[in-house]
Amino acid sequence: MDPLTLAIFLIVGLSFVGIILLGLFYPGSGAEQVDWKQTRSPELEASNEIDDLAQMESAVNAKRRARGVAEISHRELKAEIEGLVAENEGSSDAALAAEDLRQMLEARNARRRARGEAEESLEDFERSLQGDGVEK
Repeated sequence: MDPLTLAIFLIVGLSFVGIILLGLFYPGSGAEQVDWKQTRSPELEASNEIDDLAQMESAVNAKRRARGVAEISHRELKAEIEGLVAENEGSSDAALAAEDLRQMLEARNARRRARGEAEESLEDFERSLQGDGVEK
């Protein structure tokens, strides 16, 4: 190995180790070195979060009053949202699977048309994916 290459690798390696050791053993933290302080306290953040939730609940109840529907509490609103999310998770997976099948069938039929063959139906395509049928 060339002595110059060895010297460069040695200098870079020692610099890297030196920087790591400096970071590990220097007293204080990086935040103190750059004089960084939080702009808000954790207590203020928690208070703001509670205020935000109260405002959202108030807005939801105002819309419910305008529609003539009874107001709901924070817990009822949270349960309703969780129920809607759980309900949509399953249906969105099924919808995505159906859309994937439709797109695959469309691509297969485009290839079949280009070869001058008859198009395949969705039922035949699903059977061929399950291994019950033979591709035409």
